Amino acid sequence: MSRAPQIIRLHIGDNVVVAGETLAVGTRIEEGAIPCRDEIPAGHKVATAAIPSGSPVRKYSQVIGFASSDIRPGEHVHTHNCSVRDFDRDYAVGEDLRDSRLLPESERATFQGFVRPNGQIATRNYIGVMSSVNCSATVCRRIAAEFTATALQDFPNVDGVVPFVHNTGCAMAGSGEGFDTLMRTLHGYLRHPNLAGILLVGLGCEVFQIREVLERAGLHSGALLQQMNIQDVGGTRKTVEEGVERIRAMLPLVNRAVRQSVPASHLSVAVQCGGSDAYSGITANPALGAAADLVVRHGGTVILAETSEIYGAEHLLTRRAVSGEVAAKLIERIRWWEDYTRRNGGEMNNNPSPGNKAGGLTTILEKSLGAVAKGGTTNLVDVYRYAEPVHAKGFVFMDSPGYDPCSITGQVASGANLVCFTTGAGSAFGCKPSPCIKLASNSRMFRVMEEDMDINCGVMLDSGVTLQDMGKEIFRCILDVASGTRTKSEALGVGDSEFIPWNIGAVM
Repeated sequence: MSRAPQIIRLHIGDNVVVAGETLAVGTRIEEGAIPCRDEIPAGHKVATAAIPSGSPVRKYSQVIGFASSDIRPGEHVHTHNCSVRDFDRDYAVGEDLRDSRLLPESERATFQGFVRPNGQIATRNYIGVMSSVNCSATVCRRIAAEFTATALQDFPNVDGVVPFVHNTGCAMAGSGEGFDTLMRTLHGYLRHPNLAGILLVGLGCEVFQIREVLERAGLHSGALLQQMNIQDVGGTRKTVEEGVERIRAMLPLVNRAVRQSVPASHLSVAVQCGGSDAYSGITANPALGAAADLVVRHGGTVILAETSEIYGAEHLLTRRAVSGEVAAKLIERIRWWEDYTRRNGGEMNNNPSPGNKAGGLTTILEKSLGAVAKGGTTNLVDVYRYAEPVHAKGFVFMDSPGYDPCSITGQVASGANLVCFTTGAGSAFGCKPSPCIKLASNSRMFRVMEEDMDINCGVMLDSGVTLQDMGKEIFRCILDVASGTRTKSEALGVGDSEFIPWNIGAVM
C-alpha cells in the first residue's frame, strides 16, 4: 500500500508544514534540520521557523492566524498557540482575471438528461410533496411514504416521491428578509427541473399561504402542480388519502419522461464541503476545483456557497471578479455576516467545528482558504442571494450559512441539478432531488466509509495521482451521475430529510 509523504509543504513562503502521518517527538523534518518538539497528529501543522507572538502564521502562502505565544521551530501549531484577529486583505478586484475560454460546441461533453417542456434540463425525475408550513409536514411525509419501491415498480422512469418539509412557515413576519428568503427557496423547488410533479400541502391558516406562494412565482395549478389545505379537505386522514390519489394520477404523466443526449452546458453543479479536515484543502477541494473548471469550460455553471466558510479568503475571489460590481456584492455579504454574528453573540471564528479542529484545521481563515479551492480558477461572474435563481453561466457564488444541508438547500433552489460534496471526517449526506457525489479527502476515511463515498481523492497523496487527473475523474463521474448512474447516497436512500431552508428573523 502506498503511503502519504511525511510532511506536506504547500508553499515555499509558509512557516508551517502539514504532517502527512503522525510525527513522533524527535522526528526530523525539513531534510533533517528540524526535530519535532511535540507529537504532531496526522493533518496537523508543525512550525518550520520561529513565529514570535503576534506574528502571522502562513499556510497556502496566506495568513491563517496569528501566534498567540512565541512558537519555536518543531512545535505543534494549533488552537493553543494560534488565533484569529482582524487584518487587512487586499481585494485587488479583477487582478487575477484570466481568459476563461470555452471549448467549441463541437468538443463539449454531453450527458443523458430529461428535457422539460420549458426547456430546462433535469438529471433526475422525482415527484415532490412539499409543505408550506411545518403544520402540514406529517401529512406530506405520510403521503410520500405510500410510494415505496414496490408501489413504483410500474413506473421505472420515476426516481421516487419525496417529502420536502421544514420547520417554519408561520409565527413569522409576513414580509421582510426571512419571509423573502423562504419564498425564494420554495419557488426554487417548485420550478426545479428535477421535480417533474409537485403536490403543495398547507394547513390553511398559516402566514405562508399557498395562494400567495403560487401567485408570486407566476405559477398555476395543473396536472403536475397540485395544491390543497388540510383544513379545507377535512383533516389529516382525509388529506393523506386525497394526496395519495393525486400523486397516483401524476405517476403515468411523469413516467413518460425519457433521457436524451444534451450538452454539458446544462449542468448546474453545487460544490460543497462538510466534515472537513486539513487534507480537504490539499486533495479533495482543489481536485473538485479542477473538475469545476472543466464544467465551466464545457459551458456549465458551478455554484460555490457557505459565506461563513470563505471568510478570510474572500480576497481570492474578488481578485477573480469580472467587475467591481460583482466584487462589491461579495464584500457586502461578508460585512452582513460580520454584523449578523455580532448581533447574535457569536463570531466568524465560531466555525470551524470540533471535528474540523480534530482533523487539523485551527481557524476559520485556514478552513476558508481550503474551502474556496472547490471553486476552481475561472472568473467569478456573479454573486447571488440565498436561493436566488442563478442565470449566469460559469463560476458564481451564492450567499449561505456554512451549515451543509441549509446551504445546499439554497444551492438547489438556485437551480443546481447536481451536487459535489467533499469531506475529510466522513459525511453521510445525500440530497434529493439533486444527486450528490461525495469525495473523500483521505484514504483512511475512504476505507472506513467506502459505502458512503463515491471517489477517493486521498490517492493524490498516497499514490501521486495528479490534480488534473483527479479533476478529470470527478468530471467523468459528474457526467455519469447526471446521466442516471446512482451515487452511494442514492443507493443508501439518503436525502429525504435534508431540505432545510435558512430561517432568518424572529419567531413570534
